[in-house]
Amino acid sequence: MVEGLLWFDSDPNRKLADKIDRAVQRYHYRLHSKPTICYVNIKDFDEQSPEINGILLKPKDNILPHHYLIGIE
Repeated sequence: MVEGLLWFDSDPNRKLADKIDRAVQRYHYRLHSKPTICYVNIKDFDEQSPEINGILLKPKDNILPHHYLIGIE
């Protein structure tokens, strides 16, 4: 990833899809393009949903919990 946005959301009442959607909106607002990938902490990753609204989710052990690194791969 050349350029990305690190998003933090620790709200326990918000679903992962909503967190990713908010990060996508902010990414689009700041960088004027649609991201394709989001790196998430292994504990936040759900193998049942490896993709949310066209954004591929990839688990990484070096991403802190509740942090989402979103960008274009």
